[in-house]
Amino acid sequence: MRKRGVIAKRVAAGLLAVAIAGCTPIYRNHGYAPSDAELQEIVVGVDTQATVGDVVGPPAASGVMRDEAWYYVSSRWRTRGALAPEILDRQLVAVSFDKDGVVRNIERFTLEDGRVIALNRRVTDDNIKGITFIRQLLGNIGNFTADQFID
Repeated sequence: MRKRGVIAKRVAAGLLAVAIAGCTPIYRNHGYAPSDAELQEIVVGVDTQATVGDVVGPPAASGVMRDEAWYYVSSRWRTRGALAPEILDRQLVAVSFDKDGVVRNIERFTLEDGRVIALNRRVTDDNIKGITFIRQLLGNIGNFTADQFID
């Protein structure tokens, strides 16, 4: 009988330890933004896209790399248990270039500099209400004439 009480206490202690460990925050880092020390190596008006690429590297995603500017973005998130992730830090470094590819400006933006932008999720109307896929395919039969194919 006494053995069951000891086992029950150990099981309860184990469950408590698992529950507490489940609430431990998990930190995630996304992206890369160069440090201030790395950015100090870049000279405005002297360095080019090639030298910036050598010093801090090109942006990780080609979608954010353009001829007139390079954007580096990093974020740090914290997740606790089943709660929604919380953003702790976000850095955006913008290195802009002139038409010759020479560095024109270097800027750093953080969460304090930003603002929330509401996305507009407009959807284009398909204008085919009540028509099945097969009817759409077969609906064009007979709508063509031979003179449409001959000059």
